Amino acid sequence: MFDFDLPTYKKCTFLNVTAQVREAVKKSGVQSGAAVVFCPHTTAGVTINENADPDVTSDILAALDELVPKIDFLHIEGNSPAHIKTLLTGSSVNVPVEGGNLALGRWQGIYFCEYDGPRDRKFSVQVLGEPAAHKR
Repeated sequence: MFDFDLPTYKKCTFLNVTAQVREAVKKSGVQSGAAVVFCPHTTAGVTINENADPDVTSDILAALDELVPKIDFLHIEGNSPAHIKTLLTGSSVNVPVEGGNLALGRWQGIYFCEYDGPRDRKFSVQVLGEPAAHKR
């Protein structure tokens, strides 16, 4: 398992963590399998989405704000909207690994989704599968 520290600097933001996940896959030596990216927080998540146009993540955050109305939540910490947004995006993603590389689509990236920042966050990557065959 590979663990990463990730400080966030905004209340709500998507941070592209694709490079860190690629690094974990490379270090694992797995050639064929899957990378599981997991967020251990209840007010942050992970997702896969477009990484070519930064307006996409801004649009997603704006839409999530519309989906989660401002009501009088009972949770005393006042961060219930963050919990609900995390429920919508999820706390993990699975990405196929082929030839030692992430098998993402052309425009896809892996994002850490911060909904209650800024905070010091963590995420982990577990790479499952077959390592490269060793020649004798």
